[in-house]
Amino acid sequence: MLRPYQQECIDAIKHEWFEEEHSRTLGVLPTASGKTIIAAGLIQDLIDSSKRVLFLAHRNELINQAYDKIKSFTGIECAIEKAEETSIGKDNKVVVGSIQTLCRESRLSKFPKDYFDMIIVDECHHILADSYMTILNHFNEARVLGITATPDRGDQKNLGQFFDSKAYEYTMAQGIKDGWLSPIKAQMIPLQLDIHDVSITQGDYNAGQIGSALEPYLNQIALEMLKYCKDRKTVVFLPLVKTSQKFCDLLNLYGMRAVEVNGNSKDRDQILADFEAGEYNVLCNSMLLTEGWDCPSVDCIIVLRPTKVRSLYQQMVGRGLRIAPGKKDLLLLDFLWMTERHDLCRPSVLVSKDADIAERVNQKIVDSGAGIDLIFANESAEKDIIAEREAALARELAAMRKRQLRLVDPIQYAFSIEAEDLARYQPTFVWEMGPVTEKQKDYLEKHGILADTIENCGLASLIIDKLKKRQMEGLATPKQIRYLESRGFRHVGTWSFDDATDMINRIASNNWFIPRGINAATYQP
Repeated sequence: MLRPYQQECIDAIKHEWFEEEHSRTLGVLPTASGKTIIAAGLIQDLIDSSKRVLFLAHRNELINQAYDKIKSFTGIECAIEKAEETSIGKDNKVVVGSIQTLCRESRLSKFPKDYFDMIIVDECHHILADSYMTILNHFNEARVLGITATPDRGDQKNLGQFFDSKAYEYTMAQGIKDGWLSPIKAQMIPLQLDIHDVSITQGDYNAGQIGSALEPYLNQIALEMLKYCKDRKTVVFLPLVKTSQKFCDLLNLYGMRAVEVNGNSKDRDQILADFEAGEYNVLCNSMLLTEGWDCPSVDCIIVLRPTKVRSLYQQMVGRGLRIAPGKKDLLLLDFLWMTERHDLCRPSVLVSKDADIAERVNQKIVDSGAGIDLIFANESAEKDIIAEREAALARELAAMRKRQLRLVDPIQYAFSIEAEDLARYQPTFVWEMGPVTEKQKDYLEKHGILADTIENCGLASLIIDKLKKRQMEGLATPKQIRYLESRGFRHVGTWSFDDATDMINRIASNNWFIPRGINAATYQP
């Protein structure tokens, strides 16, 4: 059975494809939220005798996982397009394909360009790579869904070069609040691991140099783990296989039940099964388990492979995000990596919206000493930042309230309704960057918003969506906000339509004076 957000995502994708006519759309959901199940649900809804679907993945584990989950959820038998296996000549309506295989001209040329009606791209933050684009350009008439964990700003800008829209986004924080993902307890271990001199290779810290820098600290880290991990099921990510093996040996010397797994492990499946069954309580690996492996009972993650790639960091932490019986939380142990670079991923990148909030969250983790709930730390930091930003904007907003405008300024409107997403909005997709359309301008001005200062089509669309949603929820209109805030009332955007109407009627019946006994600056309905 689908979770509520999974069904919402499927409905949103269909809306983008068939109603908004955005043929290339994104579904953005965190690791462990069931993105493959969403793909399976979409396939079940749309597949018929005349349609074919291609599910693309870039690793064997993800291909096998997709095959199994689509079959178990829908009952549909998939064909495989990988190495020697092919769907050519078969009647299967769903094909799970390997990027590396399908991008070869010798394989791709065997498929007519209109062979697939829908393409689902797993881990689509890689989509601008030549291998992906070769396949997508060949099947250029198919509708495309890209699914990925929450990308960073740079990823979103890249994705916006290919995709037309983002159909749905479900954040890690929301998943934790809704009870579908495990709460995260973040703790900083005060070992100062010096990576000042580690170079950057292909966009991330050089794994070999990280391994060398880490070696002198392995014994101290093992001793720290004895304090925190004895009663937890722990996965440790390390930069190199030899470092992973050495660290595993150290842990066993200290009495922990540790095992190491890598790409050359002949008994890899058995090791993973034994770990899941409780034969071991620590699993060491060199970045092997970032994708396509699930063990819901994992309740401690240790990242000994520092990275500046948010998607990689999230994949590592994601191995412990699934919920399981008896599991209270996920302990995320982080270390004080010493570096002058500001793009090193720390726990805050999992939940924080911007760099200012992330910095506050990281400091709260350090200050806590004994670990802190990551969502609580983020919400606390957000409140601090918002309060400071509101204070800094007080003069500007006060000046806006005094302006004798017939319409509400968008900035004033954003802060009045407490919509941080409007205040911080930046366009991602090409269509969002275009100018405000006449249709949008007419709608905004009809509903009381000054459109002249709105910089792009995307922000106009977001404001219109807010207006429609607020109308459905019975909240104050922009014109009510403009009038009442011009009389000194604050945050009228949080009032109901009826409360705003009542106050305006009271003022009108009092010869347009604020009734005696009401202090506009502090009044709340």
